[in-house]
Amino acid sequence: MGNESIRVVVGMSGGVDSSVAAALLLEQGYSVIGAMLRLWSPPGFDEDNRCCSPDAVTVARRVSAKLGIPFYVIDAQEIFYERIVQTFIVDYQSGLTPNPCILCNQWIRWGFLLQTAIDMGGQYLATGHYARVMQRSDGMYEILKGIDPGKDQSYVLSALNQDQLAQTMLPLGGMDKQAVRNFAQQHKLPSAKRPDSQDLCFTGGRNYRDFLRDFAPQTNQQGQIRTRKGEIIGEHTGLADYTIGQRKGLRIAYREPLYVIDKDQENNALIVGTRSELGHNKMIVDQFHWILGEAPAAQFVSDVKIRYKSPIIQGRIDMINKSKMEVRFQQPVRDITPGQRAVLYDEDRVLGGGVIISAQTEEVL
Repeated sequence: MGNESIRVVVGMSGGVDSSVAAALLLEQGYSVIGAMLRLWSPPGFDEDNRCCSPDAVTVARRVSAKLGIPFYVIDAQEIFYERIVQTFIVDYQSGLTPNPCILCNQWIRWGFLLQTAIDMGGQYLATGHYARVMQRSDGMYEILKGIDPGKDQSYVLSALNQDQLAQTMLPLGGMDKQAVRNFAQQHKLPSAKRPDSQDLCFTGGRNYRDFLRDFAPQTNQQGQIRTRKGEIIGEHTGLADYTIGQRKGLRIAYREPLYVIDKDQENNALIVGTRSELGHNKMIVDQFHWILGEAPAAQFVSDVKIRYKSPIIQGRIDMINKSKMEVRFQQPVRDITPGQRAVLYDEDRVLGGGVIISAQTEEVL
């Protein structure tokens, strides 16, 4: 039985990556269907939703026509708003800095869209993510980094479970970005020259601060800027306007450069300090999802990523329970941010990921 009997639904975005993913699967003989999710946007900002603007839908439809595959637009506005947008707002109200793209992959693409693909008779869901899915000899599935280190997206897939991975194809994991662009141009795909998007899709083309001013105004209440010793040295415009490690935009005069080192949610205070105060050598991570179901040991050393674009850092992992851990670093690490996802790696292999709930400084004896 050849690949033509295997139906693969490709999540299309109108971008070059998902277009090439569809074209590659078609070349490999699979029965391919293009599907694009219509996601929620603020009223009046539909044109600026980078995932599903009218222009993106038009391009995805043209790509599908060029490839000769069916194409469907699927309404996911309600579930996207409930699962992703509302969670984003609540997290910021709680003083956290979330990564909604990870939740979107977990609940929308590999939840709602995967189920839709199954309902359409599909056996697999494919996307244009730069990562790899491999099946082990024991039948379990693993996520590996994409071979292009500059585009690797394994971090944002770290919440996927075994059932989801068993029905996943990632055709671009073994390619670099330039090869993808070249393929698109050689095959004259309408998306070949479309630029990559970086902003959150649901903010209507605005930065997240402006979005929160409209949808969570309580996150933008002014308050004091303080040092760790309690010295009041300025006023902030709202805790949601700032990120851990930020230096620019504080609008305070001081004898040396200051950075955001913490947020005191209870007192609506922004805590700043010098570079030497910025890092932490310990963090607590909770709600951890293990790709293979459990931790490799009660204590072990692992490569750690604390943000999507952060470098790999080696840390010592001490399990508190099955889904909660302490992570210690040999040197203070900048930018550990509650609400962001910590992902553990064993070389190219994703062990799993969880939510950073606190950053601490522990004296080294």
